[in-house]
Amino acid sequence: MNILVINGPNLNLLGIREPQTYGSETLAELERELALAGKTRGVELDFFQSNLEGELIDRIHGSDADGIILNAGALTHYSYSLRDAIASVQTPVIEVHMSNVHARETFRHVSVIAPVCIGQIAGFGRDSYFLALEALLRRTHDRQD
Repeated sequence: MNILVINGPNLNLLGIREPQTYGSETLAELERELALAGKTRGVELDFFQSNLEGELIDRIHGSDADGIILNAGALTHYSYSLRDAIASVQTPVIEVHMSNVHARETFRHVSVIAPVCIGQIAGFGRDSYFLALEALLRRTHDRQD
């Protein structure tokens, strides 16, 4: 099994940007820990981060992964082209956010990508990614039964 983890704008600044909201762990550290968690479950994880909307769309279109974990950052709230990219592929996508977006500014309460994702996990910090990984693994396991 192969899972693609996509991080959008500003997530390259994890550990630096608003540590009171996002923590002090860097994206590289998070990716190492996720890769290890995947490896122990026999899953290969591929990571991609970009601050450019078009690059995220191209990566989704070109993916042959069994599932995608996507933190689209602020694009979550207004990127209809990202929404359409998710809708155009058969790959299951889970939307993740480290912060509880529903407890933040009003503009963060709406996700235009949620309707085309199989689920949304928000508010658990770095654990949002691990919960998404577990959800994809369970979904795949359930399909095989």
